[in-house]
Amino acid sequence: MKSHDASHRDLRGPRHLPRRPVPRTDPLPDADIHSEGFRQTREARRGALVEDYVELIADLIEDGNEARQVDIAARLGVAQPTVAKMLARLAAEGLVSRKPYRGVFLTEAGQKMAQESRARHQTVEAFLRCLGVSPETARIDAEGIEHHVSGETLEAFRRFIQRKA
Repeated sequence: MKSHDASHRDLRGPRHLPRRPVPRTDPLPDADIHSEGFRQTREARRGALVEDYVELIADLIEDGNEARQVDIAARLGVAQPTVAKMLARLAAEGLVSRKPYRGVFLTEAGQKMAQESRARHQTVEAFLRCLGVSPETARIDAEGIEHHVSGETLEAFRRFIQRKA
């Protein structure tokens, strides 16, 4: 049995050190300003799923395939009933049209959303690559980040990418 002396405790590494709170460098912002950040995050979360579906539908169509419910489910890793529910929502919002025994098609509004979402994704992914992130990790991380960055931040990313090119 190993002894639990001081030298043994030192080998356990930093994860066993007592946690200290990280001090804030700036004062807490005004409540209205503070709440705006949380409001924008909630709004981005609500829109992220819609944008993911619309962008995937555009990708499937551009690859020369129909955007079928079964293919959408497989690529998103969800059940077909989940996709059916979302497609009904997208149709109600005027982003897709569905035809019996055919795939799903984007409306003009859906195509516009897909193009904007893809552009954001490509910008975030390129920015992460410029920072030295591996291609696979950049692709995966961009999938989440793209929905949560402002236009101002995206523009800063683009300027950074241009300077690195």
